[in-house]
Amino acid sequence: MTIQAIAFDAYGTLFDVYSISQLAEKFFPGHGVELAQLWRSKQIEYTQLRTMCSMYKPFWEVTQDALVFVCKKMGLNLSLDAQNSLMGQYARLDAFSENLAVLKSLRASGYKLSILSNGTTPMLQSAVDAAGMQGIFSHLMSVEAVRKYKTAPEAYQLGPDVFGVPARNILFVSSNGWDVCCATWFGYTTFWVNRAGAPLEELGVTPHGTGTTLADVLEFVEKYRH
Repeated sequence: MTIQAIAFDAYGTLFDVYSISQLAEKFFPGHGVELAQLWRSKQIEYTQLRTMCSMYKPFWEVTQDALVFVCKKMGLNLSLDAQNSLMGQYARLDAFSENLAVLKSLRASGYKLSILSNGTTPMLQSAVDAAGMQGIFSHLMSVEAVRKYKTAPEAYQLGPDVFGVPARNILFVSSNGWDVCCATWFGYTTFWVNRAGAPLEELGVTPHGTGTTLADVLEFVEKYRH
């Protein structure tokens, strides 16, 4: 098997969704970390519910809905200023420190790099620009093209369609356990960036490679160098 292209999940893999807790703490002292965690969980839940019921809504709006719900659940008064600031920061999430160097190394090695994400194209472009990753990715693949969120097969099919190669020849990299397991089911060669040291999901499927940072992908791809 030869890896001909690499597709990266964006949120949690390239961009730290929990870095939002720092700004959340300024608006809601003592609640920043909890808000960030609950916000992320509700965001993913809403994408799954909408896909199961064929009620697509753009990821930006889903993310905002999740924020509003979580603040209500936590009993926090979400002002318009706080909502706009938190959403604005979501478009410019911090990238993990090792990512830029790893991506440049992979690109220099000749790999075609892309993002395959639930995020809208403007969200992804904003995050890429804020992280100084311009010119690294050949494609920013958004599920808005199919109006279904991961883990729908139609969402994962974007990779083979865009690159014109079978899924097994594309390395899919994600830090989300559910995402990497379902991408493996779909047929991708997969790598799980298990930053949190989480247990593998009990789904009867195992990613082809596992590491703790994106840098571990470099060693993995050496096995498939053509």
